Amino acid sequence: MSFALLNTKVGPGSAGLDERRFRGDLYQLATKACAEDDQDVRSKVFGIADVLVKLYKKNLVKINHSALELVCARELIRQGYDVKVECRLDKTLVCDVMGTRGDGRLLVEIETGFIPPEAALEPSAFARGRIASKVARYSRFADRFALGTTPSYLLDLPEFFVRPPRLRTREEAAEIKALTDVRYNKPPITINELMQAKVHWVFVIDVDIRSAWNVDPKDYLAAALAFLDRGRAAAPASRSGTPSGGSKQIQQASWKLAGEEDDL
Repeated sequence: MSFALLNTKVGPGSAGLDERRFRGDLYQLATKACAEDDQDVRSKVFGIADVLVKLYKKNLVKINHSALELVCARELIRQGYDVKVECRLDKTLVCDVMGTRGDGRLLVEIETGFIPPEAALEPSAFARGRIASKVARYSRFADRFALGTTPSYLLDLPEFFVRPPRLRTREEAAEIKALTDVRYNKPPITINELMQAKVHWVFVIDVDIRSAWNVDPKDYLAAALAFLDRGRAAAPASRSGTPSGGSKQIQQASWKLAGEEDDL
């Protein structure tokens, strides 16, 4: 989450939940999620809930995103991570979930697919640009970087980020940069940042069943491309001659997802 978004104030009339209900909902979620966990895990998860409640008092978080962060944090705690939420990385970036343990730092940025009104006529391009921006801006702070998402949302993850850097080209990076520069240009993302950006996991977070699990990004992308290619191939051609919402990377996704050794 960017610092600008984090500091967007939510007035009392639009917050939708008062503090007691927010705390009650998070505590209920934590109680059900930790029903079979030991006391150490429970204590840490409720500590995360308390942090989110404090942020809610300042109008800095909302319940839908906080619920995702709590479930994600609980799974990382169970994996032995020391977990923080809404953690500042620099003057402009605040990450959703950070986990640290002996093998390094893991960052999780959660993507829910929200489309603002100003992008209503090009939602796919907006979402794809935002995902690319998150990968480029946040992964440089992490030993491992994951995109978090829900089972009800399909990440349109550029295939570029799943390849090892040695199999990427600067021309491809320039195409991604053109996509991100439309709305993410303060400061703009550089070609070098894109060339080094990486996604190690896709973290699927299901609040309904209070569970989260890792998916290899190669496997996730292969499944996503099977769905996206089918729809885009059937779409009428745009003025540029490519399927509506399509991209060169999606149409020519011939890279061997399962065959390449992961050396990100």
